[in-house]
Amino acid sequence: MRTPLRFIILIVVTGSCFAQPKPGAIAAAGVWQPPQDFRNKVTAACGAPSQERKFADCFTTQMSKAGAPAAAVNFTRELYKQSSSDLGVMTAFHHVGPVDIAWVVYPLHEPSDYGLFLINGDPEFVNIEDLKQLDQKAMQQSFQFQDLQGLYPKVGLWHGDRKGLLWPNSQRGASGGLQFIVGYPLRNGCSTCTNAGAALFTWNFAADGKFVGTSFMGLTPAPFRPGSSSSPE
Repeated sequence: MRTPLRFIILIVVTGSCFAQPKPGAIAAAGVWQPPQDFRNKVTAACGAPSQERKFADCFTTQMSKAGAPAAAVNFTRELYKQSSSDLGVMTAFHHVGPVDIAWVVYPLHEPSDYGLFLINGDPEFVNIEDLKQLDQKAMQQSFQFQDLQGLYPKVGLWHGDRKGLLWPNSQRGASGGLQFIVGYPLRNGCSTCTNAGAALFTWNFAADGKFVGTSFMGLTPAPFRPGSSSSPE
């Protein structure tokens, strides 16, 4: 008989490989902090984003007028072309090598929110909020998740509430590769429903920076709050 609701506790040291950046790679020069009135200025100058390409060109023009460096404007253009046509600005950069990390803010979202990208590998932009990339089948087949379903029948993965503050932990993978460890909230049926803990996945890259998929690591329990009930809502 298996032990109910077993969780893993991880202590991972953030690793820095100190690899030299490749020529032409995205770097800290592309970081920019949009001023508070940037959204209003974009809306006034560019109108509604119904004509996506024209609006994107106007958006980057407003970045330049607001003082964004050329590297920041280029980052936004490349992200727009290679992602889901979303307009984001890199607000923080962390070099790991051969794959690096970028926090991105989306000024036009209401409210503005953050995204987290693994960059400079192959492909150049890997969006860690793309839940379709996660090995959810392995999670669902684990004893941990099946035990958790006994308490929270509607439990599922949701996008992380990223604030641009905490960098993912990194560690060496197989054959000299690189892994980034990222947690995702588990909620019982909706994004604001009962906190059922978190699921940890690794984003795996080969030694040359090629993205090779994700792996399920395990679950961590929801933080204990004095006076709270353990029963699902």
